[in-house]
Amino acid sequence: MMTFADKIITFYSDITFEGKLPDGISLMNPFRDNLLVMKTISLFYRKYYNDNRERHLIMGINPGRFGAGTTGIPFTDTVRLENKCGLSLPGIRTHETSSVFIYDMIDRYGGPEEFYGDHYISSVSPLGFTAAGNKGSEVNYNYYDSRELTSAIMDFIIESIKKQLDFGILRDTCFCLGTGKNFKFISELNREHHFFERIIPLEHPRFIMQYRLKKKDLYINNYVTRLKLP
Repeated sequence: MMTFADKIITFYSDITFEGKLPDGISLMNPFRDNLLVMKTISLFYRKYYNDNRERHLIMGINPGRFGAGTTGIPFTDTVRLENKCGLSLPGIRTHETSSVFIYDMIDRYGGPEEFYGDHYISSVSPLGFTAAGNKGSEVNYNYYDSRELTSAIMDFIIESIKKQLDFGILRDTCFCLGTGKNFKFISELNREHHFFERIIPLEHPRFIMQYRLKKKDLYINNYVTRLKLP
């Protein structure tokens, strides 16, 4: 019988997008771009998900360049991967502010073992996107930043969610990271496909770290209270 970890690893081993993206948008697929990523995520998921427990899904937007876009693990940069999870991605060092918040919250929750025993983090789009910034460098691009991109990847989004539900995801509640566009999109999608009984929005970690840093502790408490469902 396949474990939760086996199902995740198989999903990411096979993940690909074969459609056409809008002009100027590039795809990030760390599982194909760096062979060490699959080795690292296999160690990560077998460390925390090598069982058949059911878990709640926490759904972000899409991978960013310095978090899952590099490590393959949502909201986990290389610093947190090493310091909090005891794993490493040789030759690469990244820092993502969202990862800082998430792992501070995980510490408050009870640590990675307890948190990942209850929850599985993914994204509306499990693959990320970039576009050329004002100075020509690549910047993160969200699935909802243009209607053209959203439309181009809609079938991919729906199919990815359906596949992940089969991992052993509890269907009563999904937690959405982002109270604005991401929450609106997931809610509309859920009304059509009935993936979950309810969607609970949480303020996005990047927003908290950028605009509400002085209230970070309050947001962490709010996260933990909501995620520890009775």
